[in-house]
Amino acid sequence: MRTDTSMQIYDLKKTIDLNIASQEMFELMHKLYPICRSITGNGFRDTLKIIREYVPLKVHEIPTGTKVFDWTVPKEWNINDAYVKNSKGERVIDFRKSNLHIMGYSVPVQDRMPLSELKKHLHTLPDHPDWIPYRTSYYRDDWGFCLSHNEMHKFEEDTYEVFIDSSLEDGHLTYGEYFIKGESEQEILLSCHACHPSLCNDNVAGMALTSLLGKYLNQLTLRYSCRILFIPGTIGSITWLSLNEATARNIKHGLVVTCVGDPGMSTYKRSRTGYAEIDSVVEHVLEHSGSPYRVVDFSPYGYDERQYCSPGFNLPVGCLQRTPHGEYPEYHTSADNFDFVRPEYLADSFSKYLSVLNILENNKVYLNTNPKCEPQLGKRGLYTTTGGKSHTVADQMALLWTLNLSDGQHNLLDVAEKSGIWFDDIYEASRALLRTGLLEESLCGK
Repeated sequence: MRTDTSMQIYDLKKTIDLNIASQEMFELMHKLYPICRSITGNGFRDTLKIIREYVPLKVHEIPTGTKVFDWTVPKEWNINDAYVKNSKGERVIDFRKSNLHIMGYSVPVQDRMPLSELKKHLHTLPDHPDWIPYRTSYYRDDWGFCLSHNEMHKFEEDTYEVFIDSSLEDGHLTYGEYFIKGESEQEILLSCHACHPSLCNDNVAGMALTSLLGKYLNQLTLRYSCRILFIPGTIGSITWLSLNEATARNIKHGLVVTCVGDPGMSTYKRSRTGYAEIDSVVEHVLEHSGSPYRVVDFSPYGYDERQYCSPGFNLPVGCLQRTPHGEYPEYHTSADNFDFVRPEYLADSFSKYLSVLNILENNKVYLNTNPKCEPQLGKRGLYTTTGGKSHTVADQMALLWTLNLSDGQHNLLDVAEKSGIWFDDIYEASRALLRTGLLEESLCGK
């Protein structure tokens, strides 16, 4: 149940202990990691049940066969067990040891075959012979097993028993949604794909970070409404957009949350226009983070941002991650584990997401109520008697820049960008100036 308070994101940023937050995210990751997830099925539902302990999600079930634009909701896939046994009865591939051993959406199989036939259905990574690859066959009936290249080399000429206890039947596509009502009908979207099995960075870390954001946002007073989605990749965002075209028009800012726990530098993929407010906000946060970062232009390849940014919607949605998909060797392999994702990287990503949300919430346009020449700040307690240091803000230049650009044409981010000063310092200056009556919020500004 949501408890409204007067606390805002800026206040949360100042009080939150990132070490505690990162440990909470890591604990959640350990709960989510073992689950065999796919784009449909009970694994996805079990995932949402755990996330609901943190975020009061509404769970949606969309029937197989539902038309969603040019796509159709697929059959539901579930799996109980899978193995390959040699003639001695030994499980040489065992789903119970790693859910990555089964190719996602494998059809049921019960058969015996020679090694030459079995190898047609085995997937390995010769360049990383100790790792298990992650493979799927969502929209084509097939079956397969994944294993390390070194393990496959141990297989002898033999007759192997192949067993896959799975089902592929009419059912539902499941997704979770949480909507937090703010002062405005306009929305911030946080979209997280939750369909991958035991892959820490892609995207167990994303699920944990998004869940904790939802938990904290639930306690705050928000300017924008906030919509959080836990969806299966690609088909999930297509389904949500197909069923919510009118609602989608309210999305003012959006981020796709993925790959947030690896040791690489933060990377931001811009929205389709490249100049949306979300683009400027994220780039400001990264520029002032004190860490290396990279910004890349939009491309119609990647995660669900490509659906939100399709030309028929063209929503202002970017993707804030660390190392992009496919650019780290552990991607979609068993090496994407708890040795690869660490709490300190997750905490850094969480802090940056909080900073982005804080700027979006507080990036308002103001009017200087005393615009003719510089007002006397000392008599209002904003300067010491000798000038220089301010009693209420760290940098007096933030006061002067905020006053000068509060003309109804510049928002606070504009002030921060033009001055080169971190947004939080500009925001503190605006709060001090509002308290003394030197600023007022513009209702018809930029």
